[in-house]
Amino acid sequence: MSNLKDIPVTALDGSTLSLADFSGPLLVVNVASKCGLTPQYTGLEEIASTYRDRGLTVVGVPCNQFMGQEPGTAEEIATFCSTTYGVSFPLLEKSDVKGDDQHPLFQELTKATDADGEAGDVQWNFEKFLVDSDGRVVNRFRPRTEPTAPEVISAIESVL
Repeated sequence: MSNLKDIPVTALDGSTLSLADFSGPLLVVNVASKCGLTPQYTGLEEIASTYRDRGLTVVGVPCNQFMGQEPGTAEEIATFCSTTYGVSFPLLEKSDVKGDDQHPLFQELTKATDADGEAGDVQWNFEKFLVDSDGRVVNRFRPRTEPTAPEVISAIESVL
């Protein structure tokens, strides 16, 4: 697998962003504003603020592929995230995380296996991928795993 940090990405506001600018590990999560799991933004922001000074960057990737749960424009998504959950971590442009138009970042991320040894498509909103400082996926957590779950915290601690 190549270095994920070399894959071109675009920020939610349309500006060019390089994941390589973040020297430490990443927690990449496909997110949505109108999902039953949307309250996970609280835990993601907690992780982002707790570990930011130690080098971790949480990266949210809005996706509208699961029952249309991220219908908003970039501006609507940004406003929702900041006003409802106080999101301070970077958000990328709305992207497909599966299917024919799957973003290259998720083409690589989904090669990683979860705790059960399963790779393949993102199952739903809020699937989490922990990427080490060298741009390798080291853990994959399925959507129902809370961002602050012990196994996620332990995995983050192991790459810092």
